[in-house]
Amino acid sequence: MEKVRLTFENYEMNSFEILMYKKNRTPVWFFVKIAPIRNEQEKVVLFLCTFNDITAFKQPIEDDSYKGWGKFARLTRALTSSRGVLQQLQPTVHKGENVHKHSRLTEVLQLGSDILPQYKQETPKTPPHIILHYCAFKTTWDWVILILTFYTAIMVPYNVSFKTKQNNVAWLVVDSVVDVIFLVDIVLNFHTTFVGPAGEVISDPKLIRMNYLKTWFVIDLLSCLPYDVINAFENVDEGISSLFSSLKVVRLLRLGRVARKLDHYIEYGAAVLVLLVCVFGLAAHWLACIWYSIGDYEVINEETNVARKDSWLYMLGEMAGTPYRFNATGTGRWEGGPSKDSVYITSLYFTMTSLTSIGFGNISPTTDGEKIFAVAMMMIGCE
Repeated sequence: MEKVRLTFENYEMNSFEILMYKKNRTPVWFFVKIAPIRNEQEKVVLFLCTFNDITAFKQPIEDDSYKGWGKFARLTRALTSSRGVLQQLQPTVHKGENVHKHSRLTEVLQLGSDILPQYKQETPKTPPHIILHYCAFKTTWDWVILILTFYTAIMVPYNVSFKTKQNNVAWLVVDSVVDVIFLVDIVLNFHTTFVGPAGEVISDPKLIRMNYLKTWFVIDLLSCLPYDVINAFENVDEGISSLFSSLKVVRLLRLGRVARKLDHYIEYGAAVLVLLVCVFGLAAHWLACIWYSIGDYEVINEETNVARKDSWLYMLGEMAGTPYRFNATGTGRWEGGPSKDSVYITSLYFTMTSLTSIGFGNISPTTDGEKIFAVAMMMIGCE
């Protein structure tokens, strides 16, 4: 008992032979093995204790079925009927055996929550073209896809709200490269293992293809279509261009697939804090784009061609020294107004103060549409 207590206190791996008694005072010998299980932070979270009955080794069973048997024969029968004892006595790692081990960096950065515990991990036999879902390459690739997904989550609503048509060659090349990477991700998903319902690693190519086609293939295919190339043509209608750009928001559904796999990061306080900050910033960015769209829609009345001077966008132009003006001799349209950089910073500032329920009042809603949206933001902030 003292050895067992010290084993638990020192977080060690050890094995013992323990003698116990049944209710009828029959002695039973157990071979007990204690193994500490550690998490990603090398902290022991539980102990795995295995018990194997080795009474046959200590005291061969004497009953009617064994009468007439020799002592060696009884021991041989006890050994062959207890495979668990034989397995316990065998060495766990043989010399020259190739054992697959994960690096600590891979385990910490791994996005998949379906990785098996260390004491259950085995190297499955996979075909040459099949990639293990928990290997270092797939882990790095998943982080690249996650970063590009956040890039899409930031740029798509900005381009749709501020109507920035992608005529810039540099941005067009960047977005095209992103589309190609998402297309490559589809190909890799057709060759990546997954964890089945029973906890086993599925490496059969046919099962992998069927599983991917039934789950994420359609969403991933829609997310990698070259919408920016279509928008680059001058003869594309502005409404159709905005529709194509909005369809790229389908990529944000990938965040749901990643979010459900981040549960093993909950024990890291810093990781949770960073995740909350990112989610808050992304929500504020989306709301800022919507806030600008409402102001841009209401600042000029398309039917009467009159500017609403109580709109926050009109008042921002007056304060910034770039007011709206009507070009009566030229285009016959309203021109001027604050720059897009100033408008975005102001929109983000307003959404941040509304979500945090601070509200300094220097930017305030005045129209009915702006007030309704401000109320919705404050309700979101209260949650």
